Amino acid sequence: MNEPTAALPTVVIGAGPTGLAAAAHLVARDQNPLVLEAGPGAGTAVREWSHVRLFSPWAEVVDPAAEKLLAPTGWNRPEDASYPTGGEWAERYLQPLADALGDRVRYGARVTGVSRSGRDRVVDADREERPFTVHLVTAEGREERLTARAVIDASGTWAMPSPLGGDGLPALGEHTAADRITYRIPDFKDPAVRARYAGKRTAVIGSGSSAFTALAGLADLAREHPGTRTAWVLRRGVGESTFGGGEADQLPARGALGLRAKAAVDDGYAEAVTGFRTSEVEREDGRLVLVADGGHRLDPVDEVVALTGLRPDLSFLDEVRLGLDERLQAPVRLAPLIDPNVHSCGTVYPHGANELAHPEPGFYLAGMKSYGRAPTFLAMTGYEQVRSIAAALAGDQEAAERVELTLPETGVCGGAGLFDEPETEQGEAEGEGGGCCAAPATVQTADLEPPAPTGGR
Repeated sequence: MNEPTAALPTVVIGAGPTGLAAAAHLVARDQNPLVLEAGPGAGTAVREWSHVRLFSPWAEVVDPAAEKLLAPTGWNRPEDASYPTGGEWAERYLQPLADALGDRVRYGARVTGVSRSGRDRVVDADREERPFTVHLVTAEGREERLTARAVIDASGTWAMPSPLGGDGLPALGEHTAADRITYRIPDFKDPAVRARYAGKRTAVIGSGSSAFTALAGLADLAREHPGTRTAWVLRRGVGESTFGGGEADQLPARGALGLRAKAAVDDGYAEAVTGFRTSEVEREDGRLVLVADGGHRLDPVDEVVALTGLRPDLSFLDEVRLGLDERLQAPVRLAPLIDPNVHSCGTVYPHGANELAHPEPGFYLAGMKSYGRAPTFLAMTGYEQVRSIAAALAGDQEAAERVELTLPETGVCGGAGLFDEPETEQGEAEGEGGGCCAAPATVQTADLEPPAPTGGR
């Protein structure tokens, strides 16, 4: 790398957990990070599911390099064994970390494109010697262009919820029924939200931890408001592993959530509809009717909670040479390690810069976005990723290749056929069919997440 390029900052896209951890690791190695966040503060996407409680405790969602950066500021580390909500994670850790990074973090900066300076994706000539160019739009609508020695895209998948359609595309009528469909777990502590679902029939689509949270919350609501009913729509069947690891799960809060969802079904508050892949959404007398591929129609519902996963936004990376697996949209060397047909979060081998590399040297996807559509991500996996990336960018290949992470295991998931589609929270994610590794967990009185126009860009 030539001298002028080496002096440029490393641009980190997204001031969420992984992006801020990346900046902390770069600072620890005397590198110069610049974090670009589309929202008005740190963890903008996390704050949108502020009512959700993680099923990873504080001990597992604080990055070591970040803690060292925070120490001189007088930051008080939360109790390791307690479980933060998204709001607490943002307020007690992410925002203080961003504050400690100071002017290395820019808010209201939405990235619209990344490329090599003066080179589109076709041109080979002296490509690797050229700095990156990063285009952004400020909150005021002003366009800017920055140059960088490297780019770490940690913008997550929050802004791209998957649609209802069983083929990965929106079901017919889905867009026109948007007023009755939410792609986030409702906050049932909110009186207006409770009024929307109380005494109504709701279809919950998905079978990861997000769906479990919705089922548990609706069951609680039904106990107070008779007549509240849930149709739980699954694309696969219900088996021994459907509700996760239970008491065998090394993330106890995740296991407990699965048991709460199971109780909602066992107690009659939710009726499971299996083998149903939505192809159409019809309106009937002010209500919605879901129609499957083969023409099977569900009884009318008043609301739909669609928790069929999230996916990466790659639209602003068109001019970057990415090497992505055709199924998962994850880096090709990482994809076999995170294939949800084979792995759960506890069986994913810790990985770093080598597995995350692309044909474009100096460019990395990190955090949830690096997993594409795979659902096995945990926050500490992202922290290990950026530790390795920062080492590689600093020229310390030995440290980049060293493994410094041991993951907790789930008691059940990981077998073939358990996965259907991912769901997530900014820091962690789950899969339909196995409830594999997920994000949000313990329900407060009702929990959890998905679409928002932030995610870090």
